[in-house]
Amino acid sequence: MKTKIDSPLRSSRLPRRRFLAGATQAALATGLAAPLVSLSGCRAPRAPNAPRKRVAILATEVRKHSHAQHFIDRFVEGYGWQGHHHRPPMDLVSLYVDQFPAGDLSRDRARRRGVRIFPTIAEALTLGGPSLAVDGVLIIAEHGKYPRNEKGQTLYPRFRFFRETVAVFEASGRSVPVFNDKHLSTDWGECTAMMRDARRLGFPFLAGSSLPVTWRMPMLEFEPDTPLIESVCVCYGGVDSYDFHGLETAQCMSERRAGGESGVKSVLAVRGERVWAEIERRDTTRRLVLAALTRHFTGAAEAHYTFAVPTLDWARRHCREPVGYFYEHRDGFRTAMFLMNGVVSDFLYAGLRGDNGRIESCQMFLPMPSQIATTADFFNPLVNNIERMILENAAPYPAERTWLTSGMTLFAIESLHRGQVELPTPELNVAYGPTRASTYWRS
Repeated sequence: MKTKIDSPLRSSRLPRRRFLAGATQAALATGLAAPLVSLSGCRAPRAPNAPRKRVAILATEVRKHSHAQHFIDRFVEGYGWQGHHHRPPMDLVSLYVDQFPAGDLSRDRARRRGVRIFPTIAEALTLGGPSLAVDGVLIIAEHGKYPRNEKGQTLYPRFRFFRETVAVFEASGRSVPVFNDKHLSTDWGECTAMMRDARRLGFPFLAGSSLPVTWRMPMLEFEPDTPLIESVCVCYGGVDSYDFHGLETAQCMSERRAGGESGVKSVLAVRGERVWAEIERRDTTRRLVLAALTRHFTGAAEAHYTFAVPTLDWARRHCREPVGYFYEHRDGFRTAMFLMNGVVSDFLYAGLRGDNGRIESCQMFLPMPSQIATTADFFNPLVNNIERMILENAAPYPAERTWLTSGMTLFAIESLHRGQVELPTPELNVAYGPTRASTYWRS
């Protein structure tokens, strides 16, 4: 794959047990050319009488069930949190909306809540004035009608939104925390450029999926330095879509292994019958897949009626066009992610420990597809983490996780595109350590 990176990124392994609350260590772990500034920023306690923070949301479209609708509604109406209805202690003051499809909700939300929709990103961030006038920026560039490339990737304008935001920061001489929904880009060079800009300007940067901070059933939390050998996620959805969520599901657990994350050295992505063949020849992967399947709640009706004990034969009978991604990490760790439509409609995790040989597993709760019309409460923990970042000027967990999972996604798609071949990934030399808050969630 041709990238915009001139040479592989250098990295060094983190010392064991060096996990700092509220500050990522990726600045020590990756050799970007920019100054080594923590993307978590510095915690700044809010003064009792400080003015309320102001937030801007940059969206591709706002319609029922779109990501932007979920974020906007939580910032203006509040959401359930810790047994109460919580209203964010900040104000959504501006929107930029790229497309207005039939059923657009942005104008209604803006009218009812007095939020201005601006014609450009720069005006949304400056509120029409000469310089930056908000305290936090959310980039929700998901959904909408955008072109697709020859690999089937939708070219959402996340990178463009981010770069226009950075241009306002540079012109204003200051920056504020930024959240980017889902993966950073479909181009590895653009992913890395986003991290470099955040590093260079020193603003807290948070990104990724809601899966790492949603409910877990049963509750499973690995302590830093857990001796993990392999992680597996079994889930559903499509390529260049929910595959990213599956990788974030696995990575938020894997990054807590002994030594932290070391980067990924190769990927193999396969479809159809090759998925089962690859699982069969990898004994630990097969055991982890079966353990993950014991945590599933929802799937195809015919699969439920015949379900007794999860076996690969059972999964093969009910799965429609499986997809599997297999990763080798630089330290020997392994990750696998499987899309098993027709078998599950869940996100299921299983990890193998090296100290006692135990497999630990859970479901990371994403109440879809049938429940999303009424709840979608899995967005609540993610929005709460965004609030914390804006209030404290510190990202609660590292954007390096999403930098890596963005690359894991796009190189797996490249593997499929090239005919299901194994690809070396020296570009994914991304080492980092988690924070204490990397996966911790309280509701």
